[in-house]
Amino acid sequence: MRKKLGLSEEKIARARELASSIVSPIMEFVEGYTTVAVERATLRIAGADGADPDGVPVPNKIVDSIRASEPGLGGGALLRYADAVLRSGLAPEALNERIAAGLDICERPVSDAAAARGKAMELVSLGLDRITRNRSRREEKLREFEGRNNDPLLYLIVATGNIHEDVKQARAAALKGADVIAVIRTTAQSLLDYVPYGATTEGFGGTYATQENFRIMREALDEVAERERRYIRLTNYASGLCMPEIAAMGALERLDMMLNDSMYGILFRDINMYRTFVDQRFSRMINAFAGITINTGEDNYLTTSDAFENAHTVLASQFLNERFAREAGLPAGLMGLGHAFEMDPSIKDGFLYELAQAEMAREIFPEAPLKYMPPTKFMSGDVFQGLVMDSMFNFASKATGQGIHLLGMLTEAIHTPFMMDRFIGLETAKYVMNSMSSFADEVEFREGGLVRARAAEVLEQALSFLDEIEGKGLMEAIAAGMFADVRRPKDGGKGLEGLVKKSPDYWNPVEAELERALGIGG
Repeated sequence: MRKKLGLSEEKIARARELASSIVSPIMEFVEGYTTVAVERATLRIAGADGADPDGVPVPNKIVDSIRASEPGLGGGALLRYADAVLRSGLAPEALNERIAAGLDICERPVSDAAAARGKAMELVSLGLDRITRNRSRREEKLREFEGRNNDPLLYLIVATGNIHEDVKQARAAALKGADVIAVIRTTAQSLLDYVPYGATTEGFGGTYATQENFRIMREALDEVAERERRYIRLTNYASGLCMPEIAAMGALERLDMMLNDSMYGILFRDINMYRTFVDQRFSRMINAFAGITINTGEDNYLTTSDAFENAHTVLASQFLNERFAREAGLPAGLMGLGHAFEMDPSIKDGFLYELAQAEMAREIFPEAPLKYMPPTKFMSGDVFQGLVMDSMFNFASKATGQGIHLLGMLTEAIHTPFMMDRFIGLETAKYVMNSMSSFADEVEFREGGLVRARAAEVLEQALSFLDEIEGKGLMEAIAAGMFADVRRPKDGGKGLEGLVKKSPDYWNPVEAELERALGIGG
């Protein structure tokens, strides 16, 4: 891409060096720990599924049983499950039913560890093969329908609480031109340390993320894709206390994008940082293996802090998210790094500052399919003003070559968007972007002008911010409230009890195979 801002390549390289230095001690810690969610995700890939009559998922029952037995979960969960498959002579599906009915697979010790390891590898191969086939199917369809999607991809949220109603709205949106359908998760699901089972028809502010709901929506969008000859991407949320499990379920059901941020759960859901950092690495390895694009959550910083004064914290977080993603084997082409159009509308030249920041992100992360978020913080309920703000956001997105464009809604701050609101969002975005299709190729930014100066200023501030974090340590920086003005203590938050130190005999063939396939670890 042609660079227009004249940003210092030395400063960009230095920022990446600082991000690497900041992330390194976190990764050293992560290597020594697993979590209940990592082990449940491993079991799911190996075939553990289902729930008991009270709705307790089979993977939870297995992990809870192992934790309560000797020697505990420090050695991993899969060996026990594979041993139970061997001893019972049952297929995983039948064994899952027995476990759901009350079978405790830890009542007896592992009978033949070597044989159990062999069976575990067999089960893992079946799960990973399914994920590989899903990735191949996506790539095949993207080749078949090449050139048929909007640029940037138009991303639209549906979430009624009822998956079957979501399907109707998703189909309507895809038929009108949406490229990405995101099924936003029901309120507070990120705080559940289990994944509900089956199709769901109730939810508040969203729809439960379950594997069956993923399957239902995937099937519906594939039908529209064949009709429209345009691949429709499906998005959900691999975040919260079940981040690795939801990533595994998404990979098994061919989701295409997953919200997956290294610090979002810590800052905005008060999930323990130790737990989060371990979970995010495993979930991102799954995403990388499955070819799933992650969407990071830097836009949320600007809902709690000022977009002009704290733009550098967004850029710093993008550098950190990039480094964490690389540590998990995720290539730049799957890093949907987030940012947002959230400047106070009363600021003189505010649009130029927004343009500078969007162009800056595009030039610093040229291979990343950046996810650009619409105005929300200053949407007042005035639908006419809201439509103007969204149109300026549409302009900035196209002018700076963003990759994933979350559609703005003129009724933001009034109610959950109606189908007509989404229709207007799609039509106005397509109009603006079509009418200025070649704009980016026609425009340069004046040396010494406001746009270049603003981008250089934000980069300089981000560099100083990262330098300060390196001296303090990332966990200490989070505890001090350096991101989003939110303070989270290292030993506080939800889910810390689910963190488990790996024993010397820890064995997780899913982790080992992902690391091998992605060329990381060891």
